[in-house]
Amino acid sequence: MTNNPHTMFLLFNHSLTTEQEKDAQTNLGIHRFVELENGLKDIWVNIPPELPDIRNHLEPIKKWLASEAAKGDLVLIQGDFGACRIMVGHAFDLGLVPIYSTTERKAEETRRSDGSVILTHCFYHRIFRYYTR
Repeated sequence: MTNNPHTMFLLFNHSLTTEQEKDAQTNLGIHRFVELENGLKDIWVNIPPELPDIRNHLEPIKKWLASEAAKGDLVLIQGDFGACRIMVGHAFDLGLVPIYSTTERKAEETRRSDGSVILTHCFYHRIFRYYTR
């Protein structure tokens, strides 16, 4: 789908796992990962839940991506659903290739003597999937 991209921009709430990095390098041809700068990462991670419209909130990230990314670069976009929708559209408009990571989830339940249940989830990266219009 892409013309051998070398850079992946990360609009992502977490750090990439070793498995995700290896997959991106091996299967997507990625040689460089670009994380959001600290101030921008704070904007992405802390989308205010009380804002009815987040477009203005995301403007600094949109400007950064437009100034830093080149046509054909990949953008890993995961996080707040509304923010993802806005940024996926923006990535397409810039000629970038938006993707997301798929995971397998495994849960383990531990029942305690007081009747409460501790539920532990483990997430395992499987593949990167392309967003489509």
